[in-house]
Amino acid sequence: MLAALELVGDRVRMRTTVVSDRTRLIEIRSTPEVSRWWRVGDLVAEFDRNLADDETCRLTITVDDAIIGLIQFSEEDDPEYRHASIDVYLDPTAHRRGHATDAIATVMRHLFDELGHHRITIDPATANKAAIACYSGLGFRTVGTMRSYEQRSDGTWADGLLMELLAADFTARRRA
Repeated sequence: MLAALELVGDRVRMRTTVVSDRTRLIEIRSTPEVSRWWRVGDLVAEFDRNLADDETCRLTITVDDAIIGLIQFSEEDDPEYRHASIDVYLDPTAHRRGHATDAIATVMRHLFDELGHHRITIDPATANKAAIACYSGLGFRTVGTMRSYEQRSDGTWADGLLMELLAADFTARRRA
């Protein structure tokens, strides 16, 4: 079992996701704006499987104690390929307020500064322009397009954009 984690950003707080977060996070995942990019289906069963998964750290994002979303990261620990990957979703009412940027930047500091990763990847759908703009604004660079990368709820396949950020680039941006 993963150790409990709490991270505090400028706008958001993040803590290890717990069972009592289920209803609110599923409500957010079920909104058209989020479910467009995140698979839908039996979200209760998926939530329970995810909660038991020790390979991925899931953090519930809150603002003023209200749940507004989830951010998750996983780590590749093979020393030759060591890096982390992240993913995030927010309640549409919290979009374009800087909450995602703050949550991602806070998790990036944790991954780089505390866990010693040298690279972080993220893989939005190529059509998710808002997410790509957010990630680019944080310093992520496009690596390339992964064709037919992710199966959508309707059974079709969508392209994904592989993006990365190196610790050295993140550090240089913080100094600037």
